[in-house]
Order: sequence, then structure tokens, then C-alpha cells
Amino acid sequence: MPVASEEAIPSRTARVPEAAAGRRFDAVLAELFPEFSRSRLAEWIKSGDALLDGRVQKPRDPVRGGETVSLTAVLDTQTEAEPEDIPLQVLYQDAEVIVVDKPAGLVVHPGAGNASGTLVNALLHYDPNLAALPRAGIVHRLDKDTSGAMVVARTLTAHAALVAQLSARDVHRQYLAVVTGALVSGGTANAPIDRHPRDRLKMAVRDDGRDAVTHYRLRERFRGHTALECRLETGRTHQIRVHMAHLKHPIVGDPLYGGPLKLPKGATPELIEALRGFKRQALHAETLEFVHPVSGEPVRATAPLPQDLRELLHALRDDAKQAASR
Repeated sequence: MPVASEEAIPSRTARVPEAAAGRRFDAVLAELFPEFSRSRLAEWIKSGDALLDGRVQKPRDPVRGGETVSLTAVLDTQTEAEPEDIPLQVLYQDAEVIVVDKPAGLVVHPGAGNASGTLVNALLHYDPNLAALPRAGIVHRLDKDTSGAMVVARTLTAHAALVAQLSARDVHRQYLAVVTGALVSGGTANAPIDRHPRDRLKMAVRDDGRDAVTHYRLRERFRGHTALECRLETGRTHQIRVHMAHLKHPIVGDPLYGGPLKLPKGATPELIEALRGFKRQALHAETLEFVHPVSGEPVRATAPLPQDLRELLHALRDDAKQAASR
């Protein structure tokens, strides 16, 4: 059963700029109230919840300029999912946004094969008002087996502002990735990405793909692996995973792009066990920075490394120390 959620928004008024004369009412309304989608505003025009000088109009009707727009409406359910009592680790929250630390293994959105037990279900339990927002306020995503920080909007104003920041590439997203191979320097992967031409579960670097840019630098170097600090300039599906595989340094444990297990010569039993037992991509969204959608102040949230990654890094360091002492 979907979550029932209806919330009256405060009545709002605005004046149509003189320069807007001759333009469509729905287009002008979208500029006056950018926190709402064009489709939702069009519905409110048709239902009489958005009036021009107190009169019902059609979305395509032209404005003269100087009129008063009044908006009185009810937000209905946008996210149809059941709330579920799934624990959430909250890194930051206020009335406008929540930043959560998503654990590896938690799917973000309900879908085929994942109708429940998702981050959306958890968020609806944490804050039932999120049902009135698209995708329960989620504005970006992490893969199921990627852990770390995600920001969620709690209001339509915050949702519109965060979507705009992401589109403008103004949200700073920093990841830790453990990759195969001992890199000697950082760099930038600038390679377009789109759906794999044969395997529909995978993405691939393609000349006709969408632009994708990942900056990476060395965090820690081991004998046969490297911990990288990756910063996303764009946000394509599987972007870091695809780029690292494209550079012949796939992420440890990646089931789609990782390839066969590679062990350093003379690896310690602890490292062999750690690498063989790491069954998800060693990728963690550790830092998220954005401008607060209302106050304009910078917000920075950091998700601590999960235990499995800490143990993997410990095994890699111990292997390097033992090899150096031989």
C-alpha cells in the first residue's frame, strides 16, 4: 500500500514581471516558483489552485505583465513505498536536509526484486513527510554495495536547490577507492560513459557516451594495490568503477568490473584472506560538501570508513611492512 501523504503548502503570491508579457502562464509560473516541477504547476493551473489576478487560466494562456499570481495547493503523495524501521546513521540534519551514511548492501530505490528494504523505505519511516517529495527527497544515489554519505532533501525548496547544484557540478563528492595495481601518481579520467553495448547490467567507456570526469590522487600505496582519493566532476552510473577499470586499475572486489583476483608475490595469509573475502567494490563516499539550500552556508559531512574497508587497509599495510622487513 502506498504511503498516504497530503500537506497543504502555505499560500503564496507573486507579481508577474512586466518583461514577461506575452509568455505562457505555466512558463512564467515555473520561474516564479522554481521549487515546484513544471508538470505539478500545470496541474495546479488546471485545478484552479494557481490563479492569475484571481482568475482561472489555462497553462498556455499568455500573461500581460504586472498581474498577481496566487498559489494555494496541496502536495499529494509523490513516493509510493511503505515506511520500514531500518536503522539510519545520520551525519547531519536540519529542517531542510538530511545527510545519511548509507551502508554497503542497502539498495537506494525500490525496484524490480527490491520492493522493500531500501533506503527510501528507511527514510519514509524516519520522516513520513518525505512521501510528498519525488523519490523521498533523494537527489543522487550510490550503488547498492558502495557505502558512504548521501544528501536527502526534506522540502521542495531544498530539493530544487540541490538538484540545481548537482546539475551545475557544485556539489563536492569525494570517495575512497582501493584499486588493483601500485599507481605512481594521480590523474584525471576524462572518458565518456554510456550503457555497455552488449551487457545491459554494465556501463562502459564509449565515444558516443555522456561526458564523465573523475579526478584521482594517491592516498596510500601498497605493494600491489593503491588507495585512491577520487573526486567526481560528473555523476554517471558506476562512474568511478568504470573509469578505474578503463585505466586497468579496477576496484578491489568489484563484481562487474574487477576481473580476476590479483595477489602480490608472497602475500601474507591475512591479505590473501582479506582480498578473497572482500565481496563488494572497495568504494566509499567519504565526504560530501554542498551549499545549504536556505542559509547559503557551506555544509560538509564525512562518513567514517566501514569496518570491512578498515580491515582491508590494515591487511594491505601489514603485508607491505612484512615484505619490507624481509
